[in-house]
Amino acid sequence: MSEVKRFEYNWAGRPLVIEIGEVAKQANGACLVTYGESTVLSAVCSNNVASTADFFPLMVLYQEKLYAAGKIPGGFLRREGRPSEHETLVSRLIDRPIRPLFAEGFRNEVQVVNTVLSSDPDCSTAMAAMLGSSIALMISDIPFEGPIAGVVVGKVDGKLIINPTPEELEKSDINLTVAGTHTAINMVEAGARFVSEDDMWEALKFGHAEIQKLCDFQNEIVKACGKDKVEVELFEVNPEIMADVKAYAEKRLVEAIRIEDKLERYAAIDAINEETLAHFDEKVFIKEIEGIKVIDAEEKKQYLRHVQYTLDEILHTEVRRLISVDKVRPDGRKVDEIRPLSSRVDVLPRVHGSALFTRGQTQSLGTVTLGSLIDSQIIDGLGEESNKRFMLHYNFPQFSVGETGRYGAPGRREIGHGALGERALSYVIPSEDEFPYTIRVVSEILESNGSSSQATICSGTLALMAAGVPIKAPVAGIAMGLITYGEDYTILTDIQGLEDHLGDMDFKVAGTSDGITALQMDIKIKGITYEILKEALYQAKQGRLEILEHMNSTISEVRPELSKYAPKVVTAKINPDKIKDVIGAGGKTINATIERFDNVKIDLEQDGRLFVMHENMETAKACLQYVLDSIREAEVGAIYTGRVTRIEKYGVFVELWEGAEGLCHISKLALERVEKPEDVVSLNDEIIVKCIAVNEKGQIDLSRKDALKDAQRRNENKKQAE
Repeated sequence: MSEVKRFEYNWAGRPLVIEIGEVAKQANGACLVTYGESTVLSAVCSNNVASTADFFPLMVLYQEKLYAAGKIPGGFLRREGRPSEHETLVSRLIDRPIRPLFAEGFRNEVQVVNTVLSSDPDCSTAMAAMLGSSIALMISDIPFEGPIAGVVVGKVDGKLIINPTPEELEKSDINLTVAGTHTAINMVEAGARFVSEDDMWEALKFGHAEIQKLCDFQNEIVKACGKDKVEVELFEVNPEIMADVKAYAEKRLVEAIRIEDKLERYAAIDAINEETLAHFDEKVFIKEIEGIKVIDAEEKKQYLRHVQYTLDEILHTEVRRLISVDKVRPDGRKVDEIRPLSSRVDVLPRVHGSALFTRGQTQSLGTVTLGSLIDSQIIDGLGEESNKRFMLHYNFPQFSVGETGRYGAPGRREIGHGALGERALSYVIPSEDEFPYTIRVVSEILESNGSSSQATICSGTLALMAAGVPIKAPVAGIAMGLITYGEDYTILTDIQGLEDHLGDMDFKVAGTSDGITALQMDIKIKGITYEILKEALYQAKQGRLEILEHMNSTISEVRPELSKYAPKVVTAKINPDKIKDVIGAGGKTINATIERFDNVKIDLEQDGRLFVMHENMETAKACLQYVLDSIREAEVGAIYTGRVTRIEKYGVFVELWEGAEGLCHISKLALERVEKPEDVVSLNDEIIVKCIAVNEKGQIDLSRKDALKDAQRRNENKKQAE
């Protein structure tokens, strides 16, 4: 049995233990990460043969096993199924900082698999998995240019903290995940409660200081048990082929790049690429097999691969030179100029709120649907089951970019962009007490040329305001880019698709006029400096305020009323002990109530909060009153107006409200003696009565005589006062 090596570190006041050599020994690299009582197995494997694809085939997985939290999966099979949204988002979170640290031209397939084996709510399994991924890659023979590490930064009571607990995050103004190398930051994911650019910058620097310590810790581990990195053949284009292709197509490609319209530009570039490939396809390659000359199809395939790579390189280099040196963008804009904006609300007549937001050739249709609290999403994972009453979903159909493609369940892009938009808007959503609705925002991307996630935030804001949702403030989002060229760099405002594809950074910033609510940064280079980050933050603020001004011209304030098609809600607070009476045995009572009032929705919280929802406000109010009456208790000494429902020799029965009936004895019917009840009252008469007693069985004793005496006394007091 191989020797187990153990390394310890104090990570934000909690023990971190790395164990290597006992588990997953057939992987290229593996480690067991224990942070507090959270345990994650990180393992990496690589294919020895390079892929022929024109991209780096990296797959990063983060998977949670429910036994890690002492749970048995639900469903028929009682086993884990497809990845949850949380697992998908964490997988993306780990992928983004490690991907830029593989050599350009590396084409061997690499898989990074993180499995959560034990879960401690106070010690992030996501951060443990990110650290484990880096360690496993660093100690393996896979050529990885790390290490990297990530931390969560919070700000509680004005103090920055590393890896806050869930309770601390609830009180935190910042929820920032930052990752990077020892020298630079290369990934950011954040939500914030209207935080200033300066405060966010300080949080980024604070987080990176801890990352540097974690990188030093990893380097010590590598010295102790790291393998030698394998020598791999990186893909490099043949210089002779490159020269031939440039001579043939470079001038025309440079001209095509300057076409402002996206579709026209891409059509021109595609036409040149196709014509160039057809031209070089004419070259014939011959090989000899047993003295017979035959066409060498494989060599020709590799030859054309070099041709395509050169065409891509021409495009890549010219765009970067154009922006960095000439300060000219492909569509003719200035580096800090936003594309033309247009927007309108009430696009769809029957939905509860809608808006169409267009920025250049990127367009998002935002819709809002309001539902009862019963409609909230149930979140079931390693933590305690919870409910989410605000959701944002992002859809990206292929026609938005003029293409055909796969349609089906949301992919990582849809889930990631939706989560970013949801985070940006979550800080302005009213509380459940202020607005007792479940809120769903859906963004349909109808046209895309970059920054569709930020267009989603803008259309979502406008749709919420049009729907009458009392948000705290409008939110706008903008995507920043970075182009480096030698020692020079240029920060771009509102990047389009080509700039995103060929640039070095995608830096998305969302917020209100008062501060940042969400942040996301991905880079394709090894890292960026604090100075570039700060400059990008402030340039983004300028753009965000400009977009907010435009949105204000479309709709300046939240609508005072909900759509006529939106459900109306009325609320009340009842004694929690009465909940069982509202529901009834097996739900019989509440189901009957729902049926009685036109399939109204009734939601009861454990603390006694009662919500009744229906499209018709009068129906909702009537149902609420009915429920309240059904559990209402008569108060001794209180005066009521009731209806005579039954007359007996000994007295009359009086209905105080539906479901509540009391007996007024014949001796209590009038001030004078009564021989027969019929001499005083008739069936269905409305009379005033006083509750004089309620027995243990809930039976109510009433007195008309006492109610009349009280009325006389009040009249006499009034006359004396006059």
